[in-house]
Amino acid sequence: MLASIIIRTLNEEKHLDELLRQIKQQVTDNLQYEIILVDSGSDDGTLAIAESHDCKIINIKRKDFSFGRSLNLGCAASVGDYLVMISGHCVPTSSEWLQALCNPLIQGKSAYSYGRQIGGELSWYSELRIFERYYPKQSTIPQEGFYCNNANSALRRTAWENSKFDEELTGLEDMELAKRLVERGEKIAYVSESCVFHYHEENWSQVKRRFEREAIALQRIMPQVHIHVDDLIRYIFSSINLDMRVAAREKVLLKSTLEIIQYRLAQYWGSYVGNHDHRKLSFKQKEEYFYPLPIKEKSWKKK
Repeated sequence: MLASIIIRTLNEEKHLDELLRQIKQQVTDNLQYEIILVDSGSDDGTLAIAESHDCKIINIKRKDFSFGRSLNLGCAASVGDYLVMISGHCVPTSSEWLQALCNPLIQGKSAYSYGRQIGGELSWYSELRIFERYYPKQSTIPQEGFYCNNANSALRRTAWENSKFDEELTGLEDMELAKRLVERGEKIAYVSESCVFHYHEENWSQVKRRFEREAIALQRIMPQVHIHVDDLIRYIFSSINLDMRVAAREKVLLKSTLEIIQYRLAQYWGSYVGNHDHRKLSFKQKEEYFYPLPIKEKSWKKK
């Protein structure tokens, strides 16, 4: 059995070496792997790191990039029975990550699986709360619904060959494909034992932009979902209130209050704007959504 590990990258030198080293530490049950890196124009040390680990490198031009297109290119260049997707800024937390993620596919329990995500030391507090909500400690194999996330996922090759990723979406290509699979009677599995650190390290503008482009994509996937002004206000205040209550119990409220407010404002304002944006993306918008400006460490690093 062969798993093809596909990594999308754009200037991921900070975490890529650790990711590739952790992949080499994986303990599997007769599951071999290859590593394919799909790069969209890195100008840091990303490609040198990938070459030092003998990755197969596929290049995609920035003007041609979309999340779905880059994955389709990586999948097409692969030969594995199972297609494993992991972000270039995610790192497995254990040597069982790969086998656990692929097991539901190998055992015929699902066509698509995704694993747990947790934050790092510099993750925003509210993002840690989001990780806790969507990636609990208990596995669900199979799960109800079509939620899925390609930052840490695996897909049966035959499922991809019959239903490739949508190349026009501004995000959520994972959920869109999972929805089509579920509608065909396939199953999705959530595997908590397959866990990764997910290092977003975004400034507030980037947080807003991420939720905005995902909301634009969600309009394609679930057009019945509408966010009104009263929803926006309710979501902001209720999420801030809940985060602060939990932070108070954890005795981190004093240092977390400002960032909680900033994160939730960026999240829901971005979601609201994206939910109401039905225009075809201009080239400038695509550049903003897919290629945010480089992060300056001082804009996000906690003191």
